[in-house]
Amino acid sequence: MRRTSMMRRGFTLIELIAVVVILAILAGVALPRYFDYAAQAKSAATKGTLGGCRAGIANYLANEVITNGTALYPTLVQLETLGTVMQEAIPDNPYDTGANPNTVNLATVAEATARTVPVLSGTGGWAYYVDNALTPPAYTFYANTNTTGENDF
Repeated sequence: MRRTSMMRRGFTLIELIAVVVILAILAGVALPRYFDYAAQAKSAATKGTLGGCRAGIANYLANEVITNGTALYPTLVQLETLGTVMQEAIPDNPYDTGANPNTVNLATVAEATARTVPVLSGTGGWAYYVDNALTPPAYTFYANTNTTGENDF
């Protein structure tokens, strides 16, 4: 009677190994999905900022056409002046780890075409090219970063 009343008080080694194997399989499937969340967040933040700035620049162009009858994009000074193009300061470039991640640098036509970092970089942030002398005028606004593939937004 004493033998039948004794209950098992723990798990067998086989049961413990089975649980560890199942947890390892679940971790192997789930962990890779979480690793690139930081990269996705940076990409989404960059795309959001670029979309907002490009919309503000397009809005400025439309207002210039309606008001003055001339298609002009904003200059760098106008872009950086709050209330002229943007109602709030341009957000930080998430890929920039420098001291000034929200600075806008003026790019040359060659840099804008190649979407490369301006020669006067080091201040980070964003790059802006504008040429109102062309017909039609042209502009480019992109992330000022050396991170491969991140200027392709």
